[in-house]
Amino acid sequence: MSALLVGLDVGTSGSKALAIDAESGAVVASATREHRLDTPHPRWAEQDPNELRDAALGALADLARALGARARDVAAIGLTGQMHTAILLDDELCPVRPAMLWCDGRATDACAAITAKLGHEGLRRTVKNLALEGFTVPKLVWLREHEPAALARVRHVLMPKDWVGLALTGELGTDVSDAAGTLAFDPEARAWSAELIAALDLDASWFPPAGESGSRLGALCADAARATGLPEGTPVARGAADNAAGAVGLGVVRDGRAMISLGTSGVVLAHTAQLRVDPAMRLHAFSAAVPGASYLMGVMLSAGGALRWYRDAVAHAPYDAIVADAERAEPGAGGLVFLPYLAGERTPHHDAAARGAFVGLTLRTGQAELARAVLEGISFGLADTWAVLHALEPSVRPDEVRLTGGGARSAFWRQLLADVLDAEVTTTSSTEGPAFGAALLGGVAAGIDASVEAAAERTVEVRERLAPRPALVRRYAEVRAEYVAAYGDLRARFAALGALG
Repeated sequence: MSALLVGLDVGTSGSKALAIDAESGAVVASATREHRLDTPHPRWAEQDPNELRDAALGALADLARALGARARDVAAIGLTGQMHTAILLDDELCPVRPAMLWCDGRATDACAAITAKLGHEGLRRTVKNLALEGFTVPKLVWLREHEPAALARVRHVLMPKDWVGLALTGELGTDVSDAAGTLAFDPEARAWSAELIAALDLDASWFPPAGESGSRLGALCADAARATGLPEGTPVARGAADNAAGAVGLGVVRDGRAMISLGTSGVVLAHTAQLRVDPAMRLHAFSAAVPGASYLMGVMLSAGGALRWYRDAVAHAPYDAIVADAERAEPGAGGLVFLPYLAGERTPHHDAAARGAFVGLTLRTGQAELARAVLEGISFGLADTWAVLHALEPSVRPDEVRLTGGGARSAFWRQLLADVLDAEVTTTSSTEGPAFGAALLGGVAAGIDASVEAAAERTVEVRERLAPRPALVRRYAEVRAEYVAAYGDLRARFAALGALG
């Protein structure tokens, strides 16, 4: 039998361990353990680092039990996990406080202070990204103001996968893709930004060594081997941030390819062989899991989340029924537009005050129009990022979009996106998301594949191709123009309504 590769995804709602056949990429077994999310105050989002670690180790132990005797065939482990989340350790490698998550929104004032200190030009020069609440560094600046005693105890800043990597190997380290999401890392130099760290009076020693995603962090230590049932000494790759690993798992490892993840949030990611930065920094510019490469990314905070809200608050019906409703309505939903900004919006608007809205309701509006407007509105939100990508120089314009996430299971939504984006939309043989990409990175670290690109090209196949339909492309361009105008008209009103709320 061939060797097995394990990918471990330390996500927001749970940790997923996946074993794949090293030769074919076929999934052999998987296991998941859930995490709790705490919101002790409005806009706060926290998790217990020890619970994250224990759930991740538990998922690996469950996977080993599912593999049985084949657990001894595991040749490598690759890591991935939620980006930006700050796990802060003291000098004894114990958590100082609960982890502050990527979706934590408390650091608005800290972002303003960082921007005032460095300016947009300084941020573009040093770290190539705006200061946003979700990133790691603004959380540290917030702690200085609000929890100075906790900040005084900090000796190490890790992301969730790196915290689990410490438990597996005893080594402190991260990879370039997760480091890029902290706001303390220069993705052009692929190194921590000494200028930004000094400007914000942070301690450079807090940030761990950052290596390439397919490089080796260490080997599975004896304690972790006993806890998981996997072979001691197994190579453990540094791995990659969830979106970077997800791109590997979809084969988005070459120019011209992009991915859209239709999960709770919506992600649009385009691979770039060389670093490209949007002059206005409307998109994130991060280091990719492919050595020397980068990616441009936009994040829509409520994609599947907006659809779930509609299901629970309005439709009270399963997703299949909602899609069936949407198919009964004409494109354009009878002149109804839905703005899906139910949790504010990240890119390209950077508008924490944004809200959701139906615009154009009439007495003739029915369930079908509501459902179609929701799916179209989410697609238009993703198209906002797509439009920014296509406004940059031709070298970063992707001509193929690979879909992943729960929404990608809908044939109607897949074709809708092809028409809205005016691009070929594809699905692949890989449906396991970041954990699959992490497993491939483990194989690179163990020498099973010579490169990240080779691993992805060998194991990921395109299964379906959907071309845009010209008549629908024209129709959706008209409707999307009204969507864009509606947001522009309401942006000031959203801020006022937020103050009332």
